[in-house]
Amino acid sequence: MIKNIFFDLDETILDFTKAERVALKNTLEHFGAPSGDAVLERYHVINIEHWKRLEKGELTREQVKPGRYEQLFSELGLEKIDAGAVTRYYEGRLAIGHYFIDGAREMLNSLFGSYRLFLVTNGSRKVQESRLKSARIEGFFDGVFISEVIGYDKPDRRFFESCFDKIPDFSKSESIIIGDSLTSDILGGKNCGIKTVWYNKNNVENKTDILPDYETDSLYQIGELIKKINTEK
Repeated sequence: MIKNIFFDLDETILDFTKAERVALKNTLEHFGAPSGDAVLERYHVINIEHWKRLEKGELTREQVKPGRYEQLFSELGLEKIDAGAVTRYYEGRLAIGHYFIDGAREMLNSLFGSYRLFLVTNGSRKVQESRLKSARIEGFFDGVFISEVIGYDKPDRRFFESCFDKIPDFSKSESIIIGDSLTSDILGGKNCGIKTVWYNKNNVENKTDILPDYETDSLYQIGELIKKINTEK
C-alpha cells in the first residue's frame, strides 16, 4: 500500500527548461554575451552534461556551477567573462518566478490529504526554496529534501537514506518516487529499494538499462496509477 510519494521538482512539477531559458537569456545579455537561440540551446546541452557528471560523482556541485559557463564562454571565445559572477547572477534570476508542468497543480491537489508527499531535488537550496515559495506549493509537502542541504545528490543511496531517516513511521514498501530522470530519480529509487514511476512526457525511448516499475506521459494519470498500484498483490 503506497502511503509516501516522493516527487522530483524540475521537469516533473516545475518547468525548469522554460525557467532556465528565461533566466539564462537575461544573464547573458547582462554580461554582454550572445543570447540567441543557438547559444541557449548549447548551454542547455552543456548544463545537462555537467549535472549527469555530478550524478556519477565525476564533478562536485562547486565545479558544476561555474564549469558549465566556463565551457560555454570558451567555445564562444569569451573567456574573460567571470563564470563565478555569472553563476551568482543567473541563480538570482532563476529564483524569480515559476512555470508549472501541465497537470502538476491538479495532481498535487488530487493527492494531497490522501498520501504523504515529499520533494527530492538536486537543485540549489536558494533557487529551489525561492521557486517553491513563488509557486505556493510548499504546503502540499510533508518534507522538502534538497541535495545541497542533505550533503549527497540523487541517485546516491545516501541521499535517500538521509531523507528516510527524517520521516516518522517510514517504510520503503509503502513508498514510491515519481520523476522525469532515469539516471537521477529512477536509478535513485532503485538504489534505495522503493518503487519508481518514470514521468516520460515526451515518450522518448529508454535506451538505458535502468528500468522503472511504471511509466506515464501525463501527470493527470498519476492519481489513478497510484490507486491501481495499491490494488496490486
